[in-house]
Amino acid sequence: MADRKVATVFGGAGFIGRYVVQRLAAQDYIVRIAGRDPQAARFLTTQGRVGQIVPLRAPVTDAAAVARAVEGAEVLVNLVGILHGDFDRVQAKGPGVVAQAAAAAGARRFVQVSAIGADAASDSRYARSKAEGEAAVRAAFPAATVLRPSVVFGPEDNFFNRFAGMARLLPFMPVVAGDTKFQPVFVGDVADAVMAAVERDDAAGRTYELGGPRVMSMRDVLRFILDTTRRTKRMVDMPMGLMSLQASILEKLPNPALTTDQLKLLGRDNVVGEGVPGLADLGIAPTSVEAVVPGYLRRFRPGGGRRDLAAA
Repeated sequence: MADRKVATVFGGAGFIGRYVVQRLAAQDYIVRIAGRDPQAARFLTTQGRVGQIVPLRAPVTDAAAVARAVEGAEVLVNLVGILHGDFDRVQAKGPGVVAQAAAAAGARRFVQVSAIGADAASDSRYARSKAEGEAAVRAAFPAATVLRPSVVFGPEDNFFNRFAGMARLLPFMPVVAGDTKFQPVFVGDVADAVMAAVERDDAAGRTYELGGPRVMSMRDVLRFILDTTRRTKRMVDMPMGLMSLQASILEKLPNPALTTDQLKLLGRDNVVGEGVPGLADLGIAPTSVEAVVPGYLRRFRPGGGRRDLAAA
């Protein structure tokens, strides 16, 4: 036990986190999954040996709990992020709390997963808080690696799945900010990038932007979804004024489908910057949307995809 490797993953029960936890466990780490609700991480305990994966209650806003969660850990990964809520506490200040605890604990590696578009001068609170979180991490743990993915796709995503669900239910496909560009990146590649940042000395202190092999406009994304799910729906461009009004109403709900801050994000391209290090610099060949997404969108086809299985 004296030689055991310990990693603490904040936000490990989330979409990206579950893949990171699986990879760390496969590399024989004792993995602590730190978050607000340990019960939400229980499903991951079967991904390792008995006692290898340990859920803990340690919100990034609780400095004392964070310090306990990182004690003795040599690797720290912060994946915590929100799309609405208290951006200042969770995304601006929270990463600094974790990084300070990691430095005090003598951690060897710190990986901060941020987002493309993080910008202290942005008019989006989300983007500003991501940039502030990166700065807080750098101040406390200068050797940290920052990863900025574009929109992340995979079987559990809330991007392709969400719009495919809309295509199944709505009489037409609404298009918001149709010309905005994305560079969707596979969740497995993001998890591999985290592991590369953990294992490679040359990744320390650097920032990487993670994108897939194809840049797609929002209109391209929606057309791909319609074609993949075999839905014949008219695509209708939605006036931004109308969407802003709708968002101003929806954002008052506990779990809003759309907020005015998200509309601001949609007004800016979400692609890897020219000359910025990316997946290739970490030795990772990016996975295409076409190779993965049709497999998990099959269930949105007429008949739930059962006709395709019967034909096969």
